[in-house]
Amino acid sequence: MDKEIIKQIRKSYNLNQRNFAERVNCSFSLIALVEVGKRRITEDLENKVKEAFGLNEEKIKELTSSF
Repeated sequence: MDKEIIKQIRKSYNLNQRNFAERVNCSFSLIALVEVGKRRITEDLENKVKEAFGLNEEKIKELTSSF
């Protein structure tokens, strides 16, 4: 998972960074920094995103293929 995938997942659910962060249970600043490439996506963050939205690799590909 990279910053573009995070951004695409967020946009596909029509969420702003703050709402996305609340849903994933992390800070807004972390999401903002990830999206601009100043913070890396940890395994923990990736797992939180997948769990919050019920995503697996196939679903991620579906969501990101439309962008």
